[in-house]
Amino acid sequence: MELAYIPSPSHGVLYLGPIPLRGYAFCIIIGVFVAVWLGNRRWIARGGRAGTVADIAVWAVPFGLVGGRLYHVITDYELYFSEGRDWVDAFKVWQGGLGIWGAVALGAVGAWIGARRRGIPLPAYADAVAPGIAFAQAIGRWGNWFNQELYGRETHVPWALHITSSEGGRVPGYYHPTFLYESLWCVGVALLVMWADRRFRLGHGRAFALYVAAYCVGRGWIEYMRVDDAHHILGLRLNDWTALIVFLLAVTYIVVSAKKRPGREAVVEPGADASGEAADGTGTGAEAQDDDRTGAEEPAAAAKPGDRPGDKAGEQGAAKDPDGAGDDAAAEAEPAAAAKDEAESAKKG
Repeated sequence: MELAYIPSPSHGVLYLGPIPLRGYAFCIIIGVFVAVWLGNRRWIARGGRAGTVADIAVWAVPFGLVGGRLYHVITDYELYFSEGRDWVDAFKVWQGGLGIWGAVALGAVGAWIGARRRGIPLPAYADAVAPGIAFAQAIGRWGNWFNQELYGRETHVPWALHITSSEGGRVPGYYHPTFLYESLWCVGVALLVMWADRRFRLGHGRAFALYVAAYCVGRGWIEYMRVDDAHHILGLRLNDWTALIVFLLAVTYIVVSAKKRPGREAVVEPGADASGEAADGTGTGAEAQDDDRTGAEEPAAAAKPGDRPGDKAGEQGAAKDPDGAGDDAAAEAEPAAAAKDEAESAKKG
């Protein structure tokens, strides 16, 4: 008898009347919201407008879902098109089966379309959303827990996953929870990218490339532990080869990009100010601050005397006799002195 293990849910779907509430779908949806929320914060911090990330996600997310499903169906086509299988099942996304490689690849196409429509550089957008995508993957992997799928070899460690379903060729027992391993790895990848981006000011797509490379490292050893059916090439699972190739491409991009385009983009979205709002004639955000500083400096500049000696002398005279009060007093004293002299002369006479 096992003293400790991770239990599997008895059901992966609950029904609200006739409406099915699927745990797999909820994990995907929550992951998307987290990615957009975090990406929006990072985009504003980079100097972009609030809402731009969500606008582009309207293109990227559907493309990503289609790409993820296409990759899964193509690489596991025998599950849907072999004898005794129903090809209609290829459209049942809620039953699981989204390949991250296809999701990122086709999702990037959708993001490129959205970014092009907004007139912003795709690499800068990719850098902003990279940690959010990793967090979304971490959340989405729990959808596999609801479906009791993508587990590893049999084990008796205290954190073993207890599989109870026998559908689809499953054998009830205790297995390595590879979904959990990948979820925790993705959290680490997200934190790594955020730290590196802050420490080294990554730009021009290098933060996104770091996310890809770091994810591939983890996916390589996690994929090696899985026992679900997969195509093998030279003794390695297809996804291991994919992870290796994509890792090399990502590292190559980081090295080449750092040499050709060092530093970070100065402007990621034209027309946006530091507060994430559209810059206009109202002087909001950073422009308003500049106007305030300019307005404060102009009176001081106007009141500042010139560098000529005469100006300095005039300044010193003004300090001793402000507003010319000394000149007025002298002018008033002259008639009084003359009257006094006349009075004295009359007494002598």
